[in-house]
Amino acid sequence: MNKLPLEKRVQILSMLVEDSSMRSISRVVGVSINTVTKLLVDAGNACAAYHDEHVRGLTCKRVQCDEIWSFCYSKQKNVPDHKQGSGGDIWTWTALDADTKLICNWLVGGRDAEYAYAFIQDLQERLTNRVQLTTDGHGAYLSAADQTFGLDVDYAQLVKMYGEAPEVAKGKYSPAECTRIKKTRVAGKPDEKHISTSSVEWQNLTMSMSMRRFTRLTNAFSKKFENHCHALALYFVNYNFVRIHKSLKVTPAMASGVSSRLWDVADIVALIDAR
Repeated sequence: MNKLPLEKRVQILSMLVEDSSMRSISRVVGVSINTVTKLLVDAGNACAAYHDEHVRGLTCKRVQCDEIWSFCYSKQKNVPDHKQGSGGDIWTWTALDADTKLICNWLVGGRDAEYAYAFIQDLQERLTNRVQLTTDGHGAYLSAADQTFGLDVDYAQLVKMYGEAPEVAKGKYSPAECTRIKKTRVAGKPDEKHISTSSVEWQNLTMSMSMRRFTRLTNAFSKKFENHCHALALYFVNYNFVRIHKSLKVTPAMASGVSSRLWDVADIVALIDAR
C-alpha cells in the first residue's frame, strides 16, 4: 500500500492545527485534497480514541466549561431540506482544568439539555475528586450538573450582562459591550475568587484561531459534520500533548500528570499507524 513519507504526514498534521485550509495544505505539500482528507480522518479517529482512553483519573481542582459556535455545510437559516439534521449550527462544548490548562473532555453537537447532560456526565467520569466547577449562565448546565455530580461538587455560574451594541457595530460581528458580571452559587461552597471562565474562553479563542474551519466570512467552514469532529479531535490531542503552554513551560498533559514526556507530531502519526 502506498504511504506518505513520515515527514509529509507530520507537515500535513502540523498545518492542520495551525490555521491552514485543506486546499492550501494540498498545494504546499504537493498532495491531493483527498490525501489530506484521509489523513485527517485517520488522525481524528486515532486521537479521539487515545484521548478517551488516557485522559482519565484526573485530579483537577478547578474546572471551567464553555461552548463555542460554528456551523457545518451552511448556517442554520440556509440549510436546505435535504440537509436537515446534518448541517447548520453546531456547538463545541469544552471543559478545561484552570490550573494545568488540560482539556478534560469535549463534545460536538447541539446546545440543549441532552448534550449538556452527556457532556457533564463524561466530565464527571474522568474525575477522581471533588472539584470547583464554573460554567456560563446557560440553563442546561443546571440540571446536568445536578444529575451527575449531585452534592459532590462546588458549582457556580458566571453570568455576563451585555448592553446594546454601538451604532457603528450594528450588523457586524463586533460583540456588544459586557457591562457587568454576576457570580451565582449553585451547589457546595465554591471559592468566589475562582469563579471564572476566563481560561476556557481563552482556550476557545486559541481553538478558533488554530483551525480554519472556525474562521468567519470565509468558505473554509466544515462541509461534513464528521470531518469537523476529526479536526477537533486532532486539535485537542495536539493542544494537550504536543503544544507547550507558555505560562506552564510544559504541555497541559505533562502539567496534569497524564503524560510524562513531551510529544511531537510524529507521535500522533504513530497513533495512526498503531490503530
